[in-house]
Amino acid sequence: MAWDDATARAALRRLFEAGLAAADPLVSLPPHLPEPPRNGRILVIGVGKAAAKMALAVERAWAGVPLTGLVIAPHGADLPDPPPGRRIALRFGAHPVPDESGAAAAAEMLDLVRGLSPEDLVLFLVSGGGSSLSTLPAPGLTLDDLKAVNRELLRSGAPITEMNCIRKHLSAFSGGRLAAAAHPARVVTLAISDVPGDDPAVIASGPTVPDPTSFAEARALVAHYRMTLPEAVTRHLAAAVEESPKPGDPRLAGAELRMIATPMLALRAMAEAARAAGLAPLILGDALEGEAREMGRVLGGIALSAATHGLPVPPPCVILSGGEATVTIAGPAGEGGRGTETLLGLTLALEGHPDIWALCCDTDGIDGKSDCAGAIATPESLARARALGLDPRAALAAHDSTGLFRALGDLVVTGPTLTNVNDVRAVLIR
Repeated sequence: MAWDDATARAALRRLFEAGLAAADPLVSLPPHLPEPPRNGRILVIGVGKAAAKMALAVERAWAGVPLTGLVIAPHGADLPDPPPGRRIALRFGAHPVPDESGAAAAAEMLDLVRGLSPEDLVLFLVSGGGSSLSTLPAPGLTLDDLKAVNRELLRSGAPITEMNCIRKHLSAFSGGRLAAAAHPARVVTLAISDVPGDDPAVIASGPTVPDPTSFAEARALVAHYRMTLPEAVTRHLAAAVEESPKPGDPRLAGAELRMIATPMLALRAMAEAARAAGLAPLILGDALEGEAREMGRVLGGIALSAATHGLPVPPPCVILSGGEATVTIAGPAGEGGRGTETLLGLTLALEGHPDIWALCCDTDGIDGKSDCAGAIATPESLARARALGLDPRAALAAHDSTGLFRALGDLVVTGPTLTNVNDVRAVLIR
């Protein structure tokens, strides 16, 4: 195959679409549904960026089964054609900074699961983004307190596992508290992972799984990142009055978790699509973490080695990876996101190499606070940017990577995908 610019761009988009298709809840969820109970109620609840589509998958698979429920999705993340006669109500919340509507829906969800019997089934549908969407302050805290905490977390550069340790110790909903409230009902969680290692205690801050972290760990993280928190939050963490349910808690003993889609599932689908296109795929891993620009620099170095030496994989090839980069913001920031910042760091490392193209995208369709999933970089990206009077290094320093790729016309725009298996990156070497 002749790998010119148009061919390489189209191939990268097809790989991304293959990853999204593998993680589509309409495909991945139905095989994991439990048997409906013969007696008792079925209550379907859920939170996350995939909530609307996960709920639809349940409604279709259990078309003749009596059920009720409620899920919380981000504002604007409804289905294009909502089904008539919904049995699972849809509420909306904000991401990445929580809002009042999400908090009200989380409180409503807690009320729904209380007072159930052992014959009842709670089916919990969880995906990434749920921490913000279901933010419900612990007693003595306010939503404004938690909004301030979220802003500090987003600025800190902390990985998601550490962010969610702090969130769980300020919440009335997460860290196993939802499952504890549903006791003695049977709780089955169907999860789409967006976290490195697929740890269910980290996905949406683990509302239905035991929390192995502690108040002491949360306080240590606050100190480590030098976070400035509201006084009420500082007092709450110091008092440590009510720990989250821990492993071995009898209220969570019968809870069951089924992982229905993961970052590796998407990467394997992308690798299969690469083989079909005549590219040798190499998956570096599904849990790469680190500062976005530095991750881009490392990926660029690996790509240059493949192009020059045929190692770690000979061209034509594609190097795939997943995971969650972080962006540490110390001052004013432009229009950026984890994906485009990684991509710009990679592009600068390549210095216009004529045989390398790359795509960095978030599988939820939203990179940071932008309206894009990510972007594509080409051998001409740096030259084109400079011809427009743009300084790529200055854009990276100002966290304005999305603005630069927008000016080049190279953003990947999907809208909300209604799934979420973290960031994916594909570097094509011809």
